Amino acid sequence: MLNKITPDILQLFKQAINEDRLVSDPAVLADYAHDETEDLHYSPDLIALPETAEEVAALLKICHEHSIPVTPRGAGTGLSGGSLAIYGGLMIAMQRMNKIIAIDERNLQATVEPGVVTEELINLAATKDLLYPVDPASKGSCFIGGNISHGSGGPRVVKYGTIREYVLNLQVALPTGELIWTGANTLKYASGYNLTQLFIGSEGTLGIICKAVLKLIPKPKQDLLLFASFASNEEACEAVGAIFRKGIIPSAVEFMERKGVEWVISYDQVQFNLLPEMEAFLLIELDGNSLDELMLQCEEVNEVLEEKNCLDVLLADTANQKEILWRLRRTMPVSVKANSIYKEEDTVVPRATLPTLIKGIKAIGTRYGFESICYGHAGDGNLHVNIIKGEMTEHDWHHKLKEGIKEIFDLTIELGGTISGEHGIGLVQKEYMPLKYSTLHLDLMRGIKKVFDPKGILNPGKIF
Repeated sequence: MLNKITPDILQLFKQAINEDRLVSDPAVLADYAHDETEDLHYSPDLIALPETAEEVAALLKICHEHSIPVTPRGAGTGLSGGSLAIYGGLMIAMQRMNKIIAIDERNLQATVEPGVVTEELINLAATKDLLYPVDPASKGSCFIGGNISHGSGGPRVVKYGTIREYVLNLQVALPTGELIWTGANTLKYASGYNLTQLFIGSEGTLGIICKAVLKLIPKPKQDLLLFASFASNEEACEAVGAIFRKGIIPSAVEFMERKGVEWVISYDQVQFNLLPEMEAFLLIELDGNSLDELMLQCEEVNEVLEEKNCLDVLLADTANQKEILWRLRRTMPVSVKANSIYKEEDTVVPRATLPTLIKGIKAIGTRYGFESICYGHAGDGNLHVNIIKGEMTEHDWHHKLKEGIKEIFDLTIELGGTISGEHGIGLVQKEYMPLKYSTLHLDLMRGIKKVFDPKGILNPGKIF
């Protein structure tokens, strides 16, 4: 049973952290009552703004002893309701733990606090000719801690891997108030259970990340960007797998539908012309250290695109041209949100099945009466499905839409995929978990949660 914060417990919090970093102002609480998920609002009763791992641990110890629900909070850019305080209680917000502690250029490692904005680490690493390749669309505002908690990806997963490949070690505050390091600052780890990997993607349900040791790699010296146009979604998606089967591994392959691009052009005032027959697009990035080698790869990619009935290919080789093309993709989630009532789902399948997935999504939308705008990281089979209310009635939107979403996930699973590639499960996806996982599988997950958090105080109501 979870309890409320009483005046006596508030006094204990004030002993653990300076009173000026405990916030109960209703206006501030309202700011922390939502993330980027659609129209969800759950207010915490109190916000704590710790500055050290020891403060986080002390707060958790009090909450554990008195069964107070705790919600960890990063930048609030999540799309699954994972940082919402659905049971009230204490929210531990990490924005003051925002130091890049060290860049170890000899070992190609960075040690950071969880409130570091992802793009700040990317930019600092770049000044040292190093690359931190995890770059979700919200990289300019999201925090490293949130990225780790949700197993974040982004466009460059296809070549460089998800954040799982870049987390070497974590300092974590456990729900019971202890601090541990989960692993070692080494590239290999074969010393018992890998707790580091367990915490990645656990969505703040097992502990609160206080420091992270991350792997860096040498930064490629050159990159080229192609923008390929197709007459249909299926043809564009067919080309994705063919590029990889040719033996080419781009650093990004992004898919966009025409309507999404049109909305970006209108919303962000991008100067870009679309011909009437263009219905789908691939943004293909190649990187490396030799421009000559990249040009040869471009020629091979062009051969594949021609075989797959590509209508047109633009080559962006200046910084301004690249920036315009990336704006089309990175602004798409914001432009969709600004244009319509929507709900975003995060599907992922083996990339060769992408044409079947997107064709099926459109057919399901036709049956249920909703539109969809699809875009995403096609190179790794990750398709974001933005369901647009359009002409759907209020009744159907609230009562029939879930069945349509269930059909999308059924199709995704049938194709060998799963119900989230990078957004996580959180609050909004948990009802669909039984579509993918058996009771035994879910019970094993619940058992792991119980070991770390015996009273169930940490981010309760998420995932299960």
